[in-house]
Amino acid sequence: MGVKRLIGSGDSNEDAYGYSRAVVVGHTCWVSGTTARGDALMEGAGRQLRDAAATVEAALEEAGFRLDDVVRSTVYLTDMDDEPAVAEVHRELFGAARPSSTLVQVIALSPAEARVELEVTAAREHG
Repeated sequence: MGVKRLIGSGDSNEDAYGYSRAVVVGHTCWVSGTTARGDALMEGAGRQLRDAAATVEAALEEAGFRLDDVVRSTVYLTDMDDEPAVAEVHRELFGAARPSSTLVQVIALSPAEARVELEVTAAREHG
């Protein structure tokens, strides 16, 4: 299976809940569900997704991956009316990679201001 490498982002929730922003095993990287932070939480879902994706991208880069390596994305929305804005941002971020993807509506996210959460898996053939 290979050595497991843990990637953190410095978010206090990682320690509080006992999880890693990303975990790398071999040629695969799993990035935990990620929401926007700070002022971006006061913006719409499209802006929130961009902010969350920046955190995801930083974790991927630290792990030696790129957005183009993403093979699976899951997007959680609190309001399906946000889907057009989220779809536009998702297409801009992942259009070249064309990962398999799932969109799920949920009752709430953490923090409470979050409208969207992004979770991805990235893989590559060679390390």
